[in-house]
Amino acid sequence: MEKKQFKAESKRLLDMMINSIYTHNEIFLRELISNASDATDKLYYNAMQNGNAGLSRDDLAINIVADKEARTLTITDKGCGMTRDELEDNLGIIANSGSFAFKQEHNLTDDVDIIGQFGVGFYSAFMVAKKIVVVSKSINSDESYRWESDGADGYTIDAADKADNGTEITLYIKDSTEDENYDQYLETYTLRNLIKKYSDYIRYPITMDVEKSRDWEEGEETDGKEYATYIDHETINSMIPVWKKTKAELGENEYEEFYKAKFNDYENPARCIHQNVEGTTTYTALMFIPARTPFNYYSKDYEKGLQLYSNGVMIMEKCADLLPDYFSFVKGLVDSPDLSLNISREMLQHDRQLKAIATSLEKKIKSELMNMQKNDREKYEQIFKNFGLQIKLGIYSSYGMKKDLLQDLLMYYSSSEKKPVTLDEYVGRMKESQKYIYYACGESTAKLDMLPQTEVLRDKGFEILYMTDEPDEFVIKSMHDYKEKEFRSVSDADLDVEDEGEKEEIKKTTEDNKSLFDFMKEHLGDNVKEVRLSSRLKSHPVCLTSDGGISLEMEKVLNAMPNNQEKIKAERVLEINANHPIFAVLTRTYAEDKDKAAKLTDVLFAQASLIEGIGVDDPVAYANAVCSLIADND
Repeated sequence: MEKKQFKAESKRLLDMMINSIYTHNEIFLRELISNASDATDKLYYNAMQNGNAGLSRDDLAINIVADKEARTLTITDKGCGMTRDELEDNLGIIANSGSFAFKQEHNLTDDVDIIGQFGVGFYSAFMVAKKIVVVSKSINSDESYRWESDGADGYTIDAADKADNGTEITLYIKDSTEDENYDQYLETYTLRNLIKKYSDYIRYPITMDVEKSRDWEEGEETDGKEYATYIDHETINSMIPVWKKTKAELGENEYEEFYKAKFNDYENPARCIHQNVEGTTTYTALMFIPARTPFNYYSKDYEKGLQLYSNGVMIMEKCADLLPDYFSFVKGLVDSPDLSLNISREMLQHDRQLKAIATSLEKKIKSELMNMQKNDREKYEQIFKNFGLQIKLGIYSSYGMKKDLLQDLLMYYSSSEKKPVTLDEYVGRMKESQKYIYYACGESTAKLDMLPQTEVLRDKGFEILYMTDEPDEFVIKSMHDYKEKEFRSVSDADLDVEDEGEKEEIKKTTEDNKSLFDFMKEHLGDNVKEVRLSSRLKSHPVCLTSDGGISLEMEKVLNAMPNNQEKIKAERVLEINANHPIFAVLTRTYAEDKDKAAKLTDVLFAQASLIEGIGVDDPVAYANAVCSLIADND
């Protein structure tokens, strides 16, 4: 028996394919099952063309048998089989695809889903096998042949004795090493899992002989064993993907059960999105929005992405390129025949089809979320509570470029409505005289509702959006405006809510007390940029605001970051309420006792800092100053 050399660049090319193209050993089973499915497709297609409508897919099972003692794994199909020349062409020439030639010969597009088109998948079996034997009989020949190879050294072809058409591939599994566990590919459990993972939706039954147990029947010999065992010829794969069915064929329960089984969740999803798209790029998507936040969602361990299928065969477990980060909470899958795969089918070439699908999915997810916001508000609010932070980060991390896409999804707690509202709802009920969208950032809505800075706005009946997530103010700065209405913080220097009479009164009082404000500023030094009269305070004596691009809340967030070596400091402004009794005490004290006025200034600044949640540098000095002022008044 003459050994032939591969008709390619011999050992180097085969080694490259086995050791470089494929990253996971387990992929070999997917490739061999896909090849068997292709061969069966060809038989089925030819039968339909020849009018043999009685051929059933159930009669065309792909069978898998593992023999631990012989260390063999055998994959058998009832497909079209191969002649001697076809064995020579398909297995003797690396990267020559019989499936691709079949599609060209019959000018097929979507009539038949041919999975393998590169002719290298078969050789992935050498990752786990030290020898491969292929016995095949073509539907066009009475002869059968045996192809055998132990790798790059070459192969032999000899006559065989096979009664039925189809192909039988036997892998002689390698011995396990310290680095590789090849024994697992002889275990029923592992094989079942790989079939379910990669080939669950192959259109033909994939069968295995599975050992099962039962109770002993009366009169049977037990040999001391607890249970009797028997062999069950079991179909492993589902064959028909849920997403290939129409929405009319599926009930809500079927979607929910599929989601929980496929994505290991014990709760039903909050939303199911089933999309079929035909056109320049054809694909089916089945996506789910979880009802709860995954435990590791906001950690570096979380891996985004949709499962990617090509004609029912899983290509990638997590295709990150199909989802933007701001929709990374979406789970699901995409199945498309149009993807440009590389020869290993493990990775995608980054081309226009993939980008087109990703863009379409993004629009669909946004549309579904907006639909929920309008028609199922309670459920949408829960989704936003779970994943709204990620949507906000999408605006911030894109420097506002994703503003138009995401801004209508945002929700913030309303000071007047006492519940989350959208920006569109806020703008829709703005007062005619209102120029800005007012907001306040802080730890909680309860604390924000007590901020002195909000008094004048609430007094005038202006609605305020309370923002309690750390990135909120950075997001708002990135957006700048919404529907041509600028955002303005309650702590910004100018709220622009005073009428002309109020402005004149503030200006006059400021001029009258200029020396007092200068004194306070000089005493506080670098702690403040300015001391000035306030137009926003009603019942409180003082508050802190800021000038410049960095707000007090942004300062706190930035300085809390672990890698921030240089402390950020906002330009603080101490504002005084001229209508509060403390102002009269301050002016009188300044005229009579400058030292006491300095202590009072320290106390007022510390009070404003505490209200803002900043804290004081020297709590002991603050406490002593308070005690001293109290003692002086006795």
